Amino acid sequence: MTTKTFRIALAQLNPIMGDIHGNLVKARAARAEAAAQHADVILFPELYIVGYPPEDLVLKPALQADAMEAIGKFALDTADGGPAVLVGSPWVEHDKLYNATLLLDGGAIAAKTYKVDLPNYGVFDEKRVFVPGPMPGPFNIRGLRIGVPICEDIWTPDVVECLTETGGEILLVPNGSPFEAGKEDVRLNLIAARVTESKLPLIYLNQVGGQDELVFDGASFVANADKSIPVSLPAWEEKVVVTEWTRGLNGWVCARGERAGEEDRNTSIYQAMVLGLRDYVNKNRFPGVVLGLSGGIDSAISAAVAVDALGPDRVRCVMLPSKYTSQDSLDDAAECAKMLGVSYDSVSIEGVVEAFGNALAPTFSNKRADTTEENIQSRARGVILMAISNKFGPMVLTTGNKSEMSVGYATLYGDMCGGYNVLKDIYKTVVFRLAHWRNQNHPRGSLGPKGRVIPERIITKPPSAELRENQKDEDSLPPYEILDGILECLVENEMTFEDTCAKGYHPATVKRIEQLLYVSEYKRRQAPPGVKISARNFGRDRRYPITNAFRDARDY
Repeated sequence: MTTKTFRIALAQLNPIMGDIHGNLVKARAARAEAAAQHADVILFPELYIVGYPPEDLVLKPALQADAMEAIGKFALDTADGGPAVLVGSPWVEHDKLYNATLLLDGGAIAAKTYKVDLPNYGVFDEKRVFVPGPMPGPFNIRGLRIGVPICEDIWTPDVVECLTETGGEILLVPNGSPFEAGKEDVRLNLIAARVTESKLPLIYLNQVGGQDELVFDGASFVANADKSIPVSLPAWEEKVVVTEWTRGLNGWVCARGERAGEEDRNTSIYQAMVLGLRDYVNKNRFPGVVLGLSGGIDSAISAAVAVDALGPDRVRCVMLPSKYTSQDSLDDAAECAKMLGVSYDSVSIEGVVEAFGNALAPTFSNKRADTTEENIQSRARGVILMAISNKFGPMVLTTGNKSEMSVGYATLYGDMCGGYNVLKDIYKTVVFRLAHWRNQNHPRGSLGPKGRVIPERIITKPPSAELRENQKDEDSLPPYEILDGILECLVENEMTFEDTCAKGYHPATVKRIEQLLYVSEYKRRQAPPGVKISARNFGRDRRYPITNAFRDARDY
């Protein structure tokens, strides 16, 4: 008898890397939820049982064995007549390690498919650890032929074409697709291309949650064969949704169901920062975070993200004033802490800096003060924050932005000292934009207060590190609108010197910024991890050598 209706559950979940038992417990709960809604099959994200991306952890034979054992246990659950399961796991066969999706049904592993196109660019390094699988055919799941291309398998047409030609009726795509600002349109266009070519409906299921520097937005959806979107899941949250399908004259059609609203760019970036920090802190079992609150915009927005992610009771802010700290900064930091509702301390660094000066006086005799003394102030703050972290347990949150990290306007073992940085991939001009946005919006799922959380003067006053009298960032750097524009050319777009200058930037400024960008690589190599936002973040995407004599602007 031909199947005419079908119910497919989408499990948009947040696994913990390596927590095979915990991930299985969560999967079982999701299957029970799907069973209560009479689902025929439930789909889980790519490599769900171990988490994604496992990097070299997946090469450990013990992890491979535990994952395969967990899949076997999960398969036994399906003897109850409830939903079949499509779940991702590493899988070893004939001494080869595959990125697999397993069909579990009738109390057994009913079928397997292996990822064919292994990505090896940007943040992905799958060819290092997995063997590509053969071209797949569809699974027969209770009378319905379902094709299961895995993530990258849909970025080119070959795998989908194979599944279509071998009788696939619906495409179910498990993903581990990291967030990037603006990536939503790329995904939609990609799915539209595969649907147009195959004339088949497609389910795009993505995981959600933070994993080190990566954050996954979920934002799963269904595309019918006419490219309409009948179902879309909310970004940034776990959800199990059952979709209803009917076979018509022209194939399978998904009924209209939940439709999550679209987010603007500021919302998605801020939500990525919040979820990335929340999961980094919680999955690594830190009790909270501590950060220096200087009265400047970088520390203010970092504190706001921390409060939204963790709640004010898990965020500790510390003002670390020196003789150069202005009264405005003291007042602004105190007001910001009050608006956020966080614990707030003040620990003067003057005595520490003076002690360093006295200790170094014989060595530094007859040498004028310069950035050395400025860096000592920054490093004194780092030592104090790390002492608080050691004594009470919270992780130190650093607050440097991408503009500063690009050109080395940061101090090793000073303001770079800490465990995580939510601004690592955020340019200064975007910091200002997000501060305005947060004062006008209360993010969905936020644990922080509603209303304004950053004093207006913090946003409007000229940025300054306050390491010497009357210091301003623009004493050392071009205006941030110019700096960020040049950096986007050189970093995000890898543009030539000539093409960058053609954008209207002065050649001498471009040459200087390129030089600073390259010579600061050694600092970035020692920086803490931070949330990936752009397509070219430092560390996972942009991997440059430290020793590097190349300069595109050398002849200028």
